[in-house]
Amino acid sequence: MTAEVNIPRLDLDDYIKGTPEQKKQFSDNIGKAFNDTGFVTIANHGMTQELINELYTEVKKFFSMPDEQKLKYEIPELAGQRGYTSKGREKAKDSKTPDLKEFWQSGQVVTDGDYVKEEYPDNVQVNELPGFNKVTREVYQRLEYAGKHLLRAIAVYLNLPENYFDDKVHNGNSILRAIHYFPIENPDSIPADAVRAGAHEDINLITLLIGASADGLEVLTRDGRWYPVKANVEDIVVNVGDMLQRLTNNKLKSTTHRVVNPPRELMKTSRFSVPFFLHPKADMDLTALDSCINADHPKAYTDITAGEYLDERLREIGLKM
Repeated sequence: MTAEVNIPRLDLDDYIKGTPEQKKQFSDNIGKAFNDTGFVTIANHGMTQELINELYTEVKKFFSMPDEQKLKYEIPELAGQRGYTSKGREKAKDSKTPDLKEFWQSGQVVTDGDYVKEEYPDNVQVNELPGFNKVTREVYQRLEYAGKHLLRAIAVYLNLPENYFDDKVHNGNSILRAIHYFPIENPDSIPADAVRAGAHEDINLITLLIGASADGLEVLTRDGRWYPVKANVEDIVVNVGDMLQRLTNNKLKSTTHRVVNPPRELMKTSRFSVPFFLHPKADMDLTALDSCINADHPKAYTDITAGEYLDERLREIGLKM
């Protein structure tokens, strides 16, 4: 029998609207979970079920378009950071076989004259689906808002000023990704090691994942077992990325996770999911915090900026040459 893994369900309203005691409890709970499994599920994240349903309706419309239509929106020089990325492009860092997926990415829109505006390419607009453009923008903004508050709770847990991350993620290089794990009509035709998403860790500070359309997400536990993550339909799943792990010198864990293939009888079905990868600005220093380094936990990583680290990882996963 598989032992239960502690992936707690927390209410973000306890932090945003709660009493000082509720805020501290939320901060303690998310810190403990990120020390332990690296995952939590979050209720009251600012999105209605109607908005989530609208998002998935539009995402399914986009991926149901013919390949030649979608390929109009693939811009190789953007390394997958905006627009469409076709099948067979991305792989897990240590894998030689591409994931069984295609995806769309949209990013930051700078409206306040911030200097980073020149660093970001414009988002790609889908001419055929104005609803897709609109809903992905709204979801991006709402998840960014939720993410900023989650980072405030994490800062408090780390004994940093509550607003430590605010200026670093304001107009940050965050990405909303809509993923289609496409049907496999003939399972015998794919490589034996091909999976929907190979075992990997996320690159960014934290990831906010809207409940997927089907099961498949699994996390690697501390004792080396794969454990399926199931969130309530209305919740989001939040996990630590490598940037936060580096900053905290492994105090907060970037957990290895994957998306496994469905049973053979379901291989001809699609799976959709929409993660929001919360990134800071490229110039954020990821040098480990002094408070996270001691004799028992010597400094584990070389100094690097968020932009340098992102560039390194995009090359490792095959999106950048």
